[in-house]
Amino acid sequence: MLDVEELEAIVVGEGSPPAGDPSRSGRMAGGLRSAASTIGWALLGVSVVAGLWAVASWRSPNLPTPAASWAMLRHLLAHAFQGQTPEGRGVALMAATSLGRVLKGFVLAVILGVPLGLFIGSSQRAWKAFNPIVQLLRPVSPLAWFPIFLIATKNGPLSAVYAIFVTALWPIVVNTAAGASAIPRDHRNIAKVFKFGRRAYIRHVLVPDTLPSVVTGMRLSMGVAWMVIVAVEILLGQGGIGFYVWDSYNAGSYTQITAAVLVIGMIGVVMDQFFLRLARAVAAPEVQS
Repeated sequence: MLDVEELEAIVVGEGSPPAGDPSRSGRMAGGLRSAASTIGWALLGVSVVAGLWAVASWRSPNLPTPAASWAMLRHLLAHAFQGQTPEGRGVALMAATSLGRVLKGFVLAVILGVPLGLFIGSSQRAWKAFNPIVQLLRPVSPLAWFPIFLIATKNGPLSAVYAIFVTALWPIVVNTAAGASAIPRDHRNIAKVFKFGRRAYIRHVLVPDTLPSVVTGMRLSMGVAWMVIVAVEILLGQGGIGFYVWDSYNAGSYTQITAAVLVIGMIGVVMDQFFLRLARAVAAPEVQS
């Protein structure tokens, strides 16, 4: 039987109850139920889409069936790193070429877009000066930028990188500017009380408060860039998984197209999950809880 001192220790957290912690087991059970529910609904969604796809392929004989596309996907993944296959280069090598172009353009967009967004969002004059330009250029299709860069550089792969750069720039600029303009007034007042200089304000207030918006902009930017690379590589006509899709269409290899689409989608999911986890890591504590 526990005495008074042992009971007090348990209440204030200095001891442990004699039995197991029921709340911990309850949380574990709840987590398992949530995971099972998520997996179940995901499988249901995949089944519905596969069923609709099967019906569409039955009505249109040229459209590959899900089973044929899955078989081609397995074949492509089995020879993913081979330099030469009957279908061309290995799909992993083609995806790496596309990812290289996307990452180059994305890094350029981050290097320019983050400082520009911080500048525009923290200054009313800068906002009035640059916002019309951003709103004018942001809706322009990357397919319109590619020939312009091609004329200027006479270099196809470099023009593709620049087209990705322009496409990826605007989500970063807009989200960063929105985050910089939404800094809580209390944080600004604290900076005034402690008489922060410009450098201290940027380091301790502007950047930390804007960081979640920056990562959100990067996530949107990467998603758009990865979608655009397929269209850009079709125009470029040199390597990459986007060119592989168009080349497969011209060759009449439709199962290769659907299999490549699945590869593109899987890579996109991986990149999106990376930025989603990064966004959660830099989010404010009250947002995470």
